Amino acid sequence: MASAEKVFDEMPVRNLVSWNSLVAGFVRNRIYGKAIMTFRGLLLDGEVGLDQVSLSSVLSACANSGELGFGRQVHARGVKAGADGLAYVENALIDMYLKCRCTEEARVLFESMEERDVVSWNIVMMGSVQNEHYEEVCKCFSAMRRDGIRADIASFSTVLQALWCIASWGQGATIHAQIVKAGYAMHCSIGSPLITMYAKCGSLADAYRYFEEINNNLSVVSWTAMIAAYQQHGHGDRATELFNEMLEKGIEPDYITFICVLSACSHKGLIDQGFRYFDSMSKIYNIVAGHEHYACIVDMLGRAGKLEEAKKFVDNMPIKPDASVWGALLGACSNRGELEMGEKVAQKLFEIEPDNSGNYVLLSNMYAYHGKLEEAKEVRRLMGCKGVRKETGCSWIDVKNKTYIFVVQDRSHSRTKEIYAMLRKLEDLVKEKGYVADTRFAVNDVDGYKEQGLWYHSERLALAFGLISLPADAPIRIKKNLRTCVDCHGVMKLVSGILQREIVIRDINRFHRFAHGSCSCGDYW
Repeated sequence: MASAEKVFDEMPVRNLVSWNSLVAGFVRNRIYGKAIMTFRGLLLDGEVGLDQVSLSSVLSACANSGELGFGRQVHARGVKAGADGLAYVENALIDMYLKCRCTEEARVLFESMEERDVVSWNIVMMGSVQNEHYEEVCKCFSAMRRDGIRADIASFSTVLQALWCIASWGQGATIHAQIVKAGYAMHCSIGSPLITMYAKCGSLADAYRYFEEINNNLSVVSWTAMIAAYQQHGHGDRATELFNEMLEKGIEPDYITFICVLSACSHKGLIDQGFRYFDSMSKIYNIVAGHEHYACIVDMLGRAGKLEEAKKFVDNMPIKPDASVWGALLGACSNRGELEMGEKVAQKLFEIEPDNSGNYVLLSNMYAYHGKLEEAKEVRRLMGCKGVRKETGCSWIDVKNKTYIFVVQDRSHSRTKEIYAMLRKLEDLVKEKGYVADTRFAVNDVDGYKEQGLWYHSERLALAFGLISLPADAPIRIKKNLRTCVDCHGVMKLVSGILQREIVIRDINRFHRFAHGSCSCGDYW
């Protein structure tokens, strides 16, 4: 871009095309500040007007840099120039407002459009994913099809992403059928989203089945998606096998591939192998390790109980440790009951990301586990003083292509009486097998950690609903937005053995596949 800028500066006369070319060039190279500065220069020039290319280019710069204020000014300029009704400009405006989280303004613009093409719909769906309005994406996709607009690769990729975020396997399978019908099943850009959708909806078998179907049309992205799927489901050995298969086929791993395979080594305790992969990044593939890779190594050492070695590794990092690295170490301290180191690491995290409630909760739980209830309460009070709120726990379950959401002590469902009756039945069944509630992390009754409160956690409500709604041989797939608590984890193991049901829970950390009384995570998560 430096050469292009030099040529532009030396031009004796500049027309709109030359201005537009420079603005668009900066946007393509993600130099958004200079794109906006150049557009300002265009406005000051006064010799040339504006067209849809000028407006859409600078709006893209505003969208990707969060410059909402200037974006609004550009919107006003577009209206004044009579260009706001042009499709390019309308789409760019909607994209800008959505990326700046002004969803209502984006909605008004979208609904006022005289003609909406597939690009318009895709922008709205992508924006909804970015704003975590996943159910809205599904509604938009259906509405687009009803309007007679043919979905393209971007449409399918976006709706698949929304579906894996809400773990809606049934709807995902329906979209897969539509992809096949549209002739996109073998397209390289669909491979990774479909594999990821099935894996994140808890069906590793479906993910691998599709992976094998497109075996002759696999890119590094698709290989990485399948490696990630095995890693997330606790099959670290299979993930590393697949990684080696990929290398044998002459496909070079990328930055993301190494995150996945290092995480797989961490979960399976493959320390020597993990370090070999880590070293190969720079020595063989010329990939500079990032924070995510260092965090994997810290997690790997922590899982093996090598906390001092993990801390030394962090201290000797060539780059400054970020929240992901310190978070991995705090998680290891929590799982190993290492309070002294955990306190110091937590303080680091409070400085780096003061609004992350998860760090406070982990430290509070560590204090509670060690019987230091006053210190645990003090951490909770600190959260209140800083205005940090713990995210509300939610669980999703898909039944007959419809997604149901549960929160703790939820009584909003039409089948609430049946759900709570099933919970009471489950409580009796697990107690017969020796279940004793794990209240080690109890701080006070309000926090819902006492025995009875544990039975109304969102994942147990989702489990009960699944048991009364799904066929007896169907796996129960649940998504949880937070870490599954120790007591719920124990109950799920017992229920899977007593009822001989497969239960799959995807929490914020990983997948838990409960079967025959045990969990795929090996009780470390």
